[in-house]
Amino acid sequence: MKKEDIRIVFMGTPEFAVTILDGLLQHHYTIAGVITAPDRPAGRGQKIHESAVKVFSKSKGLTVLQPTNLKDDSFLSDLKALNANLQIVVAFRMLPKAVWQMPALGTFNLHASLLPDYRGAAPINWAIINGEKETGVTTFFIDEKIDTGAVILQSKIDINPTENAGELHDKLMHLGSDVVLETIQTIEKGSLETTIQPLKETKTAYKLNKDNCKVDWNSTLDSIYNQVRGLHPYPAAWGLLSNGEELLNIKLYEVLKHSEPHAFEAGQLIISKKDIKVAVKGGFIELINFKFPGKRQMDAVSFLNGFTFHENARML
Repeated sequence: MKKEDIRIVFMGTPEFAVTILDGLLQHHYTIAGVITAPDRPAGRGQKIHESAVKVFSKSKGLTVLQPTNLKDDSFLSDLKALNANLQIVVAFRMLPKAVWQMPALGTFNLHASLLPDYRGAAPINWAIINGEKETGVTTFFIDEKIDTGAVILQSKIDINPTENAGELHDKLMHLGSDVVLETIQTIEKGSLETTIQPLKETKTAYKLNKDNCKVDWNSTLDSIYNQVRGLHPYPAAWGLLSNGEELLNIKLYEVLKHSEPHAFEAGQLIISKKDIKVAVKGGFIELINFKFPGKRQMDAVSFLNGFTFHENARML
């Protein structure tokens, strides 16, 4: 099969997907159409927001479809009319069978983990939160379940012990672009071999929510440190500061860990003129960059200049 024989429908929404789509265009693959999320109001002004993939696709003159219902007959008709023989999915949503079965060459997905580990919505975050030393990307053919289809290719990458989710996201984004291109080239050459995934999984990339982003100060030093960097820059770990009669929600963007023995209770604050430390099991978490409700993000020194701690202040 020749490159010009492949007609691709690309499905994706965030910036992560844009890099993969751009890579396909740079390598002169034919993009028959792009499917992305509908425009939605966002931000304080509730202005209509277009997905990163839509903005990029419009700049390249690509055909864009934004279905609200992937099972709708009119959408399925429009999709079929694009006459694609391959579909590529990157950070989109679960597809109905009528969609992923449509193209002759199949529909494959790029997932930012080494499947079967970290199936689900937030694989990059959970790999860091759980203290993994390596992760990677996987391409696989979509089937009826989430992230369970036959694996085509995988590529591994080390996780730096201090990097955050944003930094790892960018590394995996570029790695993913390479692996998607390699996957298409494998299909092109007719040398495709797949590996069936074991259904059993030991590590899951649960959807992030307020509860699993809250810091438990009774956890270990490494667990808390990994949680903060695994949730930075978004959605950010958070904790509660009890300060006299006030109970304040604090978002934590950057911390340092100090491993040393101590006799303080978990959550107790150790405050100097230059830093704020929280006692935890095995050491101290130093708060470097954080944000209070209604305030701007700031460092510890700036915060200490305008805030008074109660003598019994502590993290809960």
